[in-house]
Amino acid sequence: MTDTPRSNRVREFRKRVGLTQAALGDAVGVSRQSIVSTEKGDYAPSVYLALRLALRLDTTVEELFPLTTKESS
Repeated sequence: MTDTPRSNRVREFRKRVGLTQAALGDAVGVSRQSIVSTEKGDYAPSVYLALRLALRLDTTVEELFPLTTKESS
């Protein structure tokens, strides 16, 4: 594994539904700073949080957090 930044589409989907970072955090039970860190790729959410984000943003976990590299066998 490498320490490359994590890529996600949380910001894109959050803006699509018209939520602020604070409003999304409130909706899924975390702080605004947790949303900021997730959007920047500095924080990898738990599976439970990823599911709550996807549900609130009307998408799937796979759409929010796409795999960007192929793992070698």
